[in-house]
Amino acid sequence: MSEKIISERRMGEHIINASWMDQAQQWIPKLHEQTVYPEQIVRSMSDSQAFQGWRMETIGPASVLSEQTLRKGDEITLDFGQHLVGYVTLSLLNVRSNADAPLRLKLTFGEMPCEVAEDFSTYEGWLSRSWLQDEVFNVDVLPGTVTLNRRYAFRYLKIEVLETSIRYDIQIKDIYCTTVTSASMDAVSPLPENIDEELAQLDLVSIRTLRDCMQTVFEDGPKRDRRLWIGDLRLQALVNYETFGCNDLVKRCLYLFAGARLEGGQVGACLYEKPEPYVDDIYLYDYALFFITTLWDYYEATKDRETLEVLWPVAKEQIDIALKRLDERGIVQDDDTWYCFLDWHEQLNKQAGAQAILIYGMKRGQWIARELGLSVEEKQIELQVQQAEQAALQYLWDEEQGFFISGKERQVSWASQVWMILAEVIDADAAWPLLQRLMKHNEAIQMNTPYMMHHYVESLLQCGQKEEALAQIRTYWGGMVKDGADTFWELYNPDDKTYSPYGSNLINSYCHAWSCTPSYFIRRIFTSIVS
Repeated sequence: MSEKIISERRMGEHIINASWMDQAQQWIPKLHEQTVYPEQIVRSMSDSQAFQGWRMETIGPASVLSEQTLRKGDEITLDFGQHLVGYVTLSLLNVRSNADAPLRLKLTFGEMPCEVAEDFSTYEGWLSRSWLQDEVFNVDVLPGTVTLNRRYAFRYLKIEVLETSIRYDIQIKDIYCTTVTSASMDAVSPLPENIDEELAQLDLVSIRTLRDCMQTVFEDGPKRDRRLWIGDLRLQALVNYETFGCNDLVKRCLYLFAGARLEGGQVGACLYEKPEPYVDDIYLYDYALFFITTLWDYYEATKDRETLEVLWPVAKEQIDIALKRLDERGIVQDDDTWYCFLDWHEQLNKQAGAQAILIYGMKRGQWIARELGLSVEEKQIELQVQQAEQAALQYLWDEEQGFFISGKERQVSWASQVWMILAEVIDADAAWPLLQRLMKHNEAIQMNTPYMMHHYVESLLQCGQKEEALAQIRTYWGGMVKDGADTFWELYNPDDKTYSPYGSNLINSYCHAWSCTPSYFIRRIFTSIVS
């Protein structure tokens, strides 16, 4: 461990820097609140042509809700008109007679129609059933007002009356959601007036996605996980710099990751925030290296040299740790003792992508060392980059196929090619022909997530293909909007719209941090694209 990392202590299998954790707590942002009321009364309808087989049919305006009487066995579904993250309040009135027994309600929250249309009892995914958003509760005193303690992420709310008594029925006199976010829409600069409607819509959906994931940390998804994941943070931060400018929130997250690390000094893949911040025991090879890139991106956006200097030892440590995984050839070892994410795909081999991300991260580490005037470290990393690049070209480049290969099966994937381009392992003039060949390679392992699609778009821009990048944004993220997205989803495979790595699309997150990047691209490249 670097001697520059001070005031650290071991807690179980974790390394805690109390000073950094305390500093991170000073940057907890204030949450902005807004009261939002339902717009429509709707019902879910089975429709094979609709996204995931369900659509919503409007019954009437939500303004008539307060006059409707609900009896035991009745249900009603409300559409709030937009994705919300917050706390629901209901004001309830007993009618016909006094409430001589508790009222029992069941509320089911859905980001998408499938969540309020399908029976949760059929769920067989491998993530916990408790992430599905429903709640049964009793109300002992009527008339009364109830605010749910749990924060929910939803657009649709189904209310079922499970129990009253033979003496009384109920009316919902008022219902609303108090939304919470650390982002202010007022801080976002308007787009150029001449931008087309489709791009403006994609920008808005992106911003709403990020907004709903910005709480007291950058959450990965407000429905499920609700954690600070560094892969998501890296992309959220890029969009934040172009939109909300909540840069202290990025700094808070960097200090949290640096201040609570795993036993070997590794930056953990994710952090829990409550009851107090602590690191999970998940180590992802690529995510730990993204600490370096996130720190560099933060410095480029803010010029906060103090943070760069303070956290540099942790960034350098991630390079040292990652290099230990290289074999005698200088290639990342691929076996059962490690995990690298890259993308959700069961068949995807991660070796070549990990090699590229190692190079990508080390180059940014080299930039930090140069910025801080650390010439010895800069030259050391430069040599390590050269060795890793030479190994990649010697052992992972298949000249006959014209692709980078990965693993014992010499797999060709989109992820491997994209990351080798982003890491600049091949020259710029060879990168675009590589992608063109890839487009014709039908057996290459495809991309499944907006997270990987972001990096593909980034690689197109690096090749100078702005029009193609814009076309991919319109096709991919625009496809989500056409399928009903008002915030962008964790997963989207246009050829398999019920795809889930968790065993059920019910558990998928439909407002997800790593999917918010169209705003980043649109706001950075729009002017040059249209000129």
